[in-house]
Amino acid sequence: MSADANANVDEHIDPEDEIAFEDAGDDDRDTANGTPTSDYDSDADYAADEVRWEVTDGDRVARVGSSDVARGEGTLKREQQAELERVREDQNKAIAQDSKAGKWKYLLAQTEVFAHFLSGTKAAKEAANKGKRGKNKSHAAEESEDAELVEHAEDYQAVRLTVQPSCIKFGKMREYQLAGLNWMIRLFDHGINGILADEMGLGKTLQTISLLGYLHEYRGITGPHMVVVPKSTLGNWMNEFKRWCPVIRTFKFHGNAEEREALKAKYLVPGGFDVCVTSYEMVIKEKNALKRFHWRYIIIDEAHRLKNENSRLSLVLRTMSANNRMLITGTPLQNNLHELWALLNFLLPEVFGNAGQFEEWFGNVEDGEEGGSDAVVQQLHKVLRPFLLRRLKTEVETSLPPKKETILKIGMTEMQKTFYKRILQKDIDIVNSGADRSRLLNIVMQLRKCCNHPYLFQGAEPGPPYITGDHLIESSGKLALLDKLLPRLMERGSRVLIFSQMTRLLDILEDYMMYRRYQYCRIDGSTDGETRENHIDAFNKEGSEKFAFLLSTRAGGLGINLATADTVIIYDSDWNPQMDLQAMDRAHRIGQKKEVQVFRFCTDGSVEEKVIEKAYKKLALDALVIQQGRLQENKKNLGKDELLSMVRFGAEKIFDSSSTAVTEEDIDAIMARGEEETKALNSKMQGFTEKAIQFSMGAENSLYEFADEEDKPAALPEGIDMKTIISSNWIDPPKRERKKNYNETDYYRNAMAQSARPAKAAGPKIAKLQQMNDFQFYNTSRIQEIYDKDVRRKTYEWNKENEKKKDDQEAPVEEKEEPNAPQPITDEEKAEMDSLLNQGFTEWSRRDFQAFCRLSEKYGRDSLDSIASELEGKTLKEVKDYAAVFWQRYKEVADHQRIISNIEKGEQKIQRQHDMLKAVREKIAMYKNPWRELKITYGPNKFKSFTEEEDRFLLCSIPEVGFGNWDELKAQIRQHWQFRFDWFIKSRTPKELGRRVETLISLIEKESTQTDKKRDADTEANDDDSAKKPKTEIEA
Repeated sequence: MSADANANVDEHIDPEDEIAFEDAGDDDRDTANGTPTSDYDSDADYAADEVRWEVTDGDRVARVGSSDVARGEGTLKREQQAELERVREDQNKAIAQDSKAGKWKYLLAQTEVFAHFLSGTKAAKEAANKGKRGKNKSHAAEESEDAELVEHAEDYQAVRLTVQPSCIKFGKMREYQLAGLNWMIRLFDHGINGILADEMGLGKTLQTISLLGYLHEYRGITGPHMVVVPKSTLGNWMNEFKRWCPVIRTFKFHGNAEEREALKAKYLVPGGFDVCVTSYEMVIKEKNALKRFHWRYIIIDEAHRLKNENSRLSLVLRTMSANNRMLITGTPLQNNLHELWALLNFLLPEVFGNAGQFEEWFGNVEDGEEGGSDAVVQQLHKVLRPFLLRRLKTEVETSLPPKKETILKIGMTEMQKTFYKRILQKDIDIVNSGADRSRLLNIVMQLRKCCNHPYLFQGAEPGPPYITGDHLIESSGKLALLDKLLPRLMERGSRVLIFSQMTRLLDILEDYMMYRRYQYCRIDGSTDGETRENHIDAFNKEGSEKFAFLLSTRAGGLGINLATADTVIIYDSDWNPQMDLQAMDRAHRIGQKKEVQVFRFCTDGSVEEKVIEKAYKKLALDALVIQQGRLQENKKNLGKDELLSMVRFGAEKIFDSSSTAVTEEDIDAIMARGEEETKALNSKMQGFTEKAIQFSMGAENSLYEFADEEDKPAALPEGIDMKTIISSNWIDPPKRERKKNYNETDYYRNAMAQSARPAKAAGPKIAKLQQMNDFQFYNTSRIQEIYDKDVRRKTYEWNKENEKKKDDQEAPVEEKEEPNAPQPITDEEKAEMDSLLNQGFTEWSRRDFQAFCRLSEKYGRDSLDSIASELEGKTLKEVKDYAAVFWQRYKEVADHQRIISNIEKGEQKIQRQHDMLKAVREKIAMYKNPWRELKITYGPNKFKSFTEEEDRFLLCSIPEVGFGNWDELKAQIRQHWQFRFDWFIKSRTPKELGRRVETLISLIEKESTQTDKKRDADTEANDDDSAKKPKTEIEA
């Protein structure tokens, strides 16, 4: 928008309107240009009976007159609010109508493909009817036609920025980022939603922020916008907004129910924000609050979450009204027609409303006789061209240093070999019996654990006591390799990211880091958002002494920028190679000034070799599939034959005593050998790709079927008898294979947490005791005593019955009761047991107990009425009964010392508040009219921000509102005539007011203490004077 346009905008607003709005309580407006901002659909459409429109660059901006705006104090009238809603609704309809008309025109001009999808729709019919000309109607006059052409020509003025918006402050945008911004502006001008799918590390976040900054600065569109992101990236998005575009008012909408209510009251109101940054979970939980707004832009990060159109997130987001939507993803679109349709349907439901029609269209093309594959990719590109922008680092970021990957192989230690053999020996019967795929996957997972570190198995580490020492390093070939590599990296000034799939392995690496005294940070799936951000900031800050960063491959994959590191170590490769690529991109991204060295660890001659080779093949095939535009289903799961091939691989070497072991080889030699082997693997993959291209010429089969051909278990070498190796035979699995849907990622995650369960021992059926928690105050000792007596008797009877059955098969034996046999429980003991079970507080859950303790801390142990009023589901009598028992037997509760300490601290706080309130009341009682006469002794260091008049009002209001009710105190200040024009005190937060009151009370108490000391000193002086006074003689 030009300067003249801005000047015209300002002329439409009467300065008196701002006073009216201020009095209405809107203190959060942006008055940089004299125009209050809000979440209304134009910059200044607050309320008026006059609405004037002006057209600038194709955008309609509403400017409001002020003839009948209410002046003075109070809120907007109902009539004005109704008028405001009407203006907003009319404007949204106008924007939507103009946007829709331009949208169809733009799409149809792009390609004829959209004519196919638009056929039959209401929009297409309206366009067709509009274009029809009646037989008896004459042609339009030449002047009218010329005027119409001019109007259409001026309706849209293309915008192309050559420099970044001035509101982008932190740094300079690169050329390709500016091109991405221009692309998004062009979509906005045509009313089209889009997908920004640049490769990870190219600055999609910055490009998105620059779009909102451009709309704010040049189009006058301040919001409201909503950015929906993964929970792990909330902090990163907030930091990027603050860093790059501080003019935009953003707030993070996330937290528990209480925190969300506070955020909704403070920010989620008209005029309270420009951009709301929230998470997927919050969109679902707070859908009703978010649906109240008509959003200008809804932006979804990691948008591949929407590929299932029936997911809760997708369904909720579709109910949100918005002018524009933008999807952000760094993951390539999967070659799955239905998932692709789901994304396009979210962007443009009017066009892509029918999944069957979409799949049928491409299915027909795919089934063509010749050139079917070429036709598919051409049509697919035509569909995606208006919506999708995807660029790779190699294409646009020429200044980014290269990335070099090296596979470092290391042998096994003797301990690892022993565990590897045991796993194969233990589970060989599974393979012999033709076990299903999940069992084979479990074997592979156990073997991979062994390759990482044998201490991952329970009981492998010597102890207790568990002492960290050289044995931790000497037990694992990979850790021994890491121990050689890290000193070399530290010498050359490198900093390291170490990734692993296994959280427990990160525990071992953490012990190692502490043992070698390396400075490090750690992030895994259990790390909360605040700790995550603190660790990232500590690692990235200038001059940081942190040498290494330990990360879980999946938990650390999103929203983390660690470009200050230049070395990445993949300790164990992920099943999905895309996860490892994302891990590498944490360092290999914009801002990296050094060459990034990636070391991928691999145990020589083990199952890991096959896992890495499989990952390389999958990457090669993914690239080939996208390049060829093939649309077959992407095969994600490992087959049974592939798993069997992995398990077999290297078994002979493991059982051979002369196989590869950990050596004292120099790290330089290991790295040189790794580079050669990596080159050999890349050469092998190139040949594999060429064969795959030849395999796919007929376009009959999936390319992934070719991978299955390559990975079928090879025949055993001649002369090798697995029976002699593992004392059992390897046999081929049955020819008939039962298909089963299985997700190895979920299994891998769940299997890590599972432990072997011992088989249940045979015995009598005995009812279990109900769960008795310590806070329920059962007489557990007596209950357990009676229960154990009953168990002993029933066990004795069960054994006796079994012996009787055996004896009956041989010869009948006379049944006799043994003299020392356990006695059954008596009727009195049964009645006592029932009574004891009823005496406990069965209805009190742990949640109730914790609430009771918390409320006792808040109100004090004796304020049972207050506790009962807030304790959900409990009556006053129930609370009194529980409190009586609790204060008699609280020592039976675990951690009772901390609980009682907290309650006592709370009571001390309550007593302190009572003392402070008493001091205020005594001070006020000293004056006849304290609101005018009350004096405060500030001392020499008086803080000048608050005036004495303001302080006097704060103190005099405390007895009325109560100590601690700072929100109510702020409300009184805002309503009081005395502070109508006192901006300073009206803008103080409740917390600031509370701190000021506490400061004033401390001054009063100090004054009172000094007065008491002075009075005591005067009294003592008077007593001394009386003692020294001479006695008078009494006359006779």
